[in-house]
Amino acid sequence: MDENNNPIMENQTKIFDNNNVLKKAFLWMFLGLLATGIIALYTYKTDALISFAMSGGLSILLILELVVVVVFSLISKKVPPIVVTILFFIYAAINGVTLSSIFYVYQLNSIVYIFFAASAIFGIFALLGYTTKVDLSKFSTILFGLLLAGIIVSVINLFLNNSLVDLVLSWVMLVVFFGVTAYDIQKIKNLAQYDGIYKDKLHIYAAMDFYLDFINIFLRLLSIFGKRRD
Repeated sequence: MDENNNPIMENQTKIFDNNNVLKKAFLWMFLGLLATGIIALYTYKTDALISFAMSGGLSILLILELVVVVVFSLISKKVPPIVVTILFFIYAAINGVTLSSIFYVYQLNSIVYIFFAASAIFGIFALLGYTTKVDLSKFSTILFGLLLAGIIVSVINLFLNNSLVDLVLSWVMLVVFFGVTAYDIQKIKNLAQYDGIYKDKLHIYAAMDFYLDFINIFLRLLSIFGKRRD
């Protein structure tokens, strides 16, 4: 029998491609988180965030952070892998500066515990997304509709400063990102089965998705369960 037409061999090849892409994606996600964590700690220890805030540079960083995400989304399939990688780590670095604010707000032990809790929860929903036979793309419209609505409400609540709205929103967005995590894993698993023009950078594209999912789960858990500093 021709191995090229052997369904068993084809299935094994697809599984290998899935696992290879996902392993690389999780590795790069970890490196991105590591870069964010190191820069966040350094920024906190040196009080660089306060200096940025006092000089007006924090607003520029937040805008730059948004710009990098938008640019990454628009050009990640069109540029060489090295450019995608650089954009990913630029975002991780900028995010490290802005996320250093959590050390001023929450107790360190609380941050550590919730980080590990977020890791476990992320792993559970990643496994669910990988193993489920349900086509999660059917729920993508609902998930991203809720995500967009949550962003809009978050912006509005910046002016209202309603703590109850903030708590409810944190719970809703947390659940949404549970679903988004499972969806993203399944999406990358499916994309890895096909040869495409951006197959050589799919793991970086995936790492960015997973990184954003994890950060959002972590921050929502922190806002709900984190112990604030006195």
